[in-house]
Amino acid sequence: MFYILFSLLIIQRISELFIAKRNEKWMLKRGGVEYGSEHYPYIVALHILFLLSLFLEVISFHKELTNSWYLLFPILALTQLLRYWSVFSLGYFWNTKIIIVPDEKVVSKGPYQYLKHPNYVVVAIEIFLIPLLFQAYLTALLFTILNLVMMTIRIPIEEKALKMHTNYQKAFQGRSRFAPKR
Repeated sequence: MFYILFSLLIIQRISELFIAKRNEKWMLKRGGVEYGSEHYPYIVALHILFLLSLFLEVISFHKELTNSWYLLFPILALTQLLRYWSVFSLGYFWNTKIIIVPDEKVVSKGPYQYLKHPNYVVVAIEIFLIPLLFQAYLTALLFTILNLVMMTIRIPIEEKALKMHTNYQKAFQGRSRFAPKR
């Protein structure tokens, strides 16, 4: 079971990189500006090391699927629905980098009408949940903490860029970082 899920995870991440590259070209042609490029290599490293850590912990320590799999799999399935809802809602504006097209309206449809950063929520849940499925507790704890640290850097940079170049301030006026629309 681990090899199947791990393979699907790798295929998903690689396909997302192709989508992100296509969207990056589209945004740059429209005058898109990249922000946070100095921390982007650390995000890439975090995700690669997460996958490596997960693989090594499960294989090296002969970890098995947890007995609670029947509780965790539905949560994982729901996070995937939220992931793709987020990606499809952003359309060509979805990316793994922070690229802002000046004077475009911020996307506030789909899950973005309820959360400001649903894709980051999905990633946080996955980084915690996937290792738990296979009892890889060290990977779950370590990378949850590392991802939290990275998001405290990334989200403010993204929000500042959106406020400078879009109607972000008005669209999400009075809302906290992960608060639902009022």
